[in-house]
Amino acid sequence: MAYVKPEEVVENMLQAGAKKASLPVKQLLIRGFLSGAFLGYATTLAILAATQTGWGIVGALVFPVGFVMIVLLGLELATGNFALIPIAVKDNRVPFNRLLVNWTWVLTGNLIGSVTYAYLYCIVATKMGSIDPATIPALQRTITIAETKTLEYAKLGFDGTIAAFTSAMLCNWMVTLGAVMAFTSTSTIGKIAAMWLPIMTFFGLGYEHAIVNMFVIPAGMWLGADITIADWWLWNGLPVIAGNLFGGMLFTGFMLYWSYGKVNQ
Repeated sequence: MAYVKPEEVVENMLQAGAKKASLPVKQLLIRGFLSGAFLGYATTLAILAATQTGWGIVGALVFPVGFVMIVLLGLELATGNFALIPIAVKDNRVPFNRLLVNWTWVLTGNLIGSVTYAYLYCIVATKMGSIDPATIPALQRTITIAETKTLEYAKLGFDGTIAAFTSAMLCNWMVTLGAVMAFTSTSTIGKIAAMWLPIMTFFGLGYEHAIVNMFVIPAGMWLGADITIADWWLWNGLPVIAGNLFGGMLFTGFMLYWSYGKVNQ
C-alpha cells in the first residue's frame, strides 16, 4: 500500500481535474449515468442493511461500495468534480468553459442514472405495484427518508434552505476528500481503505448528497411519499447542489491546493 505524499496527491488532483474537464460530452453522460446508478445501488443496500439490523451505522459501513466502484472505474460524479476541476482551472490546466461543460453534463448523466435506477428498483421492490410499500420496512424507510429530505426543510422555510445547504457543504467536504484519498495509495486495496473512511463518515452523519438524493427522493415519490417535483428541487435539489459545490470546491479542492500546490512548494 505505497503511500503517496500530499504534494504528489495535489498534482494528481490537478491532472485528474484536467483530464475530466477534457472528456467529450458523450463520455460525461455515459460515465455520469453509471455513477448515478451505482450510488442508487449503494443507497438501497445501505437502507436495507440499516433496516434489517436496526443499526443505522451498518448502512454507513456498506454504503461506500458504490463510491469505490465509481472511482476505481474512472467514472464521473459531479460532487467529486466540484473539487478537482476548479483547481485545474486555477492552475491554468484547462479553460473555465470546460468546467461548465463538465459540471452540466455530468450532473445530467448522474440525474438520469439515479432516476433510472430508482424506477427499476421500485418495479422490482413492489412487484410492478402489486405490493404495498408500507408492508416492507426498507421501502417504508425510503419513503420516510425522502419526506425528511424535503418536507422537513419546507416546514422551516428559509431556515430549512440554509440547513440543507450547510448539510450539503459538510457532506461534500467528506465526499471530495474520499476522491482525494484514492490518490494517497498506489495499490487497489490501499485506495479502497482510504476512500472508505470519509464516505462512511458523511453517510453515517446523514448529511445531504445531491446524487444520492437524485435516487432516494424520486424512489420515495414512486413508492408513495407525499412529495412533488417542486418540493424536491426547491427544498433539496438546488440548495444541496449549491452546498455540495461550495463545500467540495473550497474545503477540499482549494484548501489542499493552497497547502500543497506548486505555488507553496
